[in-house]
Amino acid sequence: MEKVTIADADERMGPADVKRPLTDALGATDLALNYYELAPGDSLGFGYHRHDDQEEVFYVQSGVVTFETGDGDVPVGAGEVARFAPGEWQLGSNEGDERAVVLAMGAPKESTELTMVRHCEDCGERTEQSLSLTDERDAVVSSCVDCGAETGRFT
Repeated sequence: MEKVTIADADERMGPADVKRPLTDALGATDLALNYYELAPGDSLGFGYHRHDDQEEVFYVQSGVVTFETGDGDVPVGAGEVARFAPGEWQLGSNEGDERAVVLAMGAPKESTELTMVRHCEDCGERTEQSLSLTDERDAVVSSCVDCGAETGRFT
């Protein structure tokens, strides 16, 4: 058995106020596990995305997370669980005034087939994106695959 406290797990840069990957801390080999705290306006992902080869489950411990899906927006409140099959488009965001706490689980652990889109001002529409670290390694940057414009910076 492995046991960790969430507060002792390392934090990661991203679009959430707090993201603590628990996978490695627990030594999990087949499951990706992440703890999130979303301030109002924060999201669980860098953009609207899908994992072609990974199933994801989100447990909302407190607050409300609104998931943008192919079928419209779906609010998921405290004590509720949402599942996305491999290939389903989604992005969870805190659109409320209160902090949201979420546990995210994905299997298999490694998702190699991720497609993400964000709005690109230069292109005037949502376009496919790539992610990279800045040279200083102090931020994650999303960039439009079509024109190269930076569409987001996450610390």
